Amino acid sequence: MAAVTHQAQAIELGGSRSVEAANDHELLAAIRDGDEVAFQELVRRYRNPITNFVYRMLDDYDRSVELAQETFIRVYTSASRYQANYSFSTYIYRIATNLAISELRRRKRRKTVSLFSPFTNDDGEAIEIDPPDLNMLQDEALIANERRSAVARAITSLPQKYRAAIVLRDVEGLSYDQIAQTLNLSEGTVKSRINRARNLLKEKLSAYI
Repeated sequence: MAAVTHQAQAIELGGSRSVEAANDHELLAAIRDGDEVAFQELVRRYRNPITNFVYRMLDDYDRSVELAQETFIRVYTSASRYQANYSFSTYIYRIATNLAISELRRRKRRKTVSLFSPFTNDDGEAIEIDPPDLNMLQDEALIANERRSAVARAITSLPQKYRAAIVLRDVEGLSYDQIAQTLNLSEGTVKSRINRARNLLKEKLSAYI
């Protein structure tokens, strides 16, 4: 999954367009024909967004990198079955979402809790904690850091169904229609879950707002 080299960028796709100028569907078509450079370009475009999305779901960077890699492996191995009925971003986020949810379910079955998720107990239930005394943090950078950490922990503490919806919307910036397709839900359900997630986050982050 290395970055595309300058030499690779010059390779023509379909005899007329460079790899960098190709859209996602054209890259998938090239990947079906065994074009490794097209695959590298697709990884370059989506590596950071997908890793960031999975990280927001799991709050575990190393595991997020692994699942992002698994996402791209699945894209590559199933390229021959890909159908351009909707945007590629919806397709790849659906794969990443399913992998992240499967990971969360495995964790729940094992009755383990991420060390990065202090808002939940051993049963996966939300618990209340005393917020830190921000008056003791004189350095503004430290305060900003604490707020970012609190937001990350609060997102991770959300129930799975709300977490996926709000991360896709408020972190990744997907449209309601894209999220509905990604999660296989109606737009109304998506909007309801996002609204509920935002309200839950406001409650959890009341000390910082």
